[in-house]
Amino acid sequence: MFTKTKVAALGAAAAIALAACSSGDDGGGEDVSAGDFPEGSTMAALAEAGSITIGTKFDQPLFGLLAPSGDPEGFDVEIGKIIASELGIDEGSIEWVETVSANREPFIQDGTVDIVVATYTINDDRKELISFAGPYYNAGQALMTLTETTDIESPDDLAGKNVCSVTGSTPAQNIMDNYPDAELSLFDAYTDCLEPLRNGQVDVVTTDNVILAGYVAESDGEFQVVGEPFTEEPYGIGLTREDDEFREWINDVLEEIFDDGRWLDAWNATAGTVLPEPEAPSVDRYEVG
Repeated sequence: MFTKTKVAALGAAAAIALAACSSGDDGGGEDVSAGDFPEGSTMAALAEAGSITIGTKFDQPLFGLLAPSGDPEGFDVEIGKIIASELGIDEGSIEWVETVSANREPFIQDGTVDIVVATYTINDDRKELISFAGPYYNAGQALMTLTETTDIESPDDLAGKNVCSVTGSTPAQNIMDNYPDAELSLFDAYTDCLEPLRNGQVDVVTTDNVILAGYVAESDGEFQVVGEPFTEEPYGIGLTREDDEFREWINDVLEEIFDDGRWLDAWNATAGTVLPEPEAPSVDRYEVG
């Protein structure tokens, strides 16, 4: 399950600087070929094709945001580039497809993408539909309000408040399940929540703390993250449920980059410009039921 569509190489200087942390110089796949992988494997097929299609977000600063060049940038994007590099695929041969929370599983299942790297929380319901490598980062659900808001400090303050989130997301489901007195407004993308927050249509936006931090950083003091994270959100790489071989290979790549510094380099070049340095998570090599 792979595509052969290629996109033009990144031309912007900033994108080139970001790409340095995922190049073959630090152990990436400069000279990799299909023969380096088991015959018939997804890795061999992608290496032979010389291209990969990766789903990511286009609206999330620090993790997956569409740059002026027309290509996305951020921590998730850099993780995707590293995986491509380990297959011998240069970043100019990656096709980036925008994925929102509601279409990630369908895009994996129908072959629209080869993998999804898109602030994608690993959970049991999703494991029934697709498979996950990772996690490669641990986030947590949080709340964002206008800076002048003083009556919301935790999810216990959400009763009667209009809460904005995204269809198909784990933060939205958590509000529905555990804070039923909140009034939930759902959109396709988190950026769709920003103007309603500014004009008072909603009182608070909820998603993962690292996503909200990106919006706060770009808001020129309009927004604030309040309280502490109140869930654990391990981010994984989504792929076809039946492809254990590919999943285990990606897990191997993740563990390698945790150890050799490429993971931290990717973080520092993107999300680390705003957020503190994290600890590398432990890969969960769960069995597919």
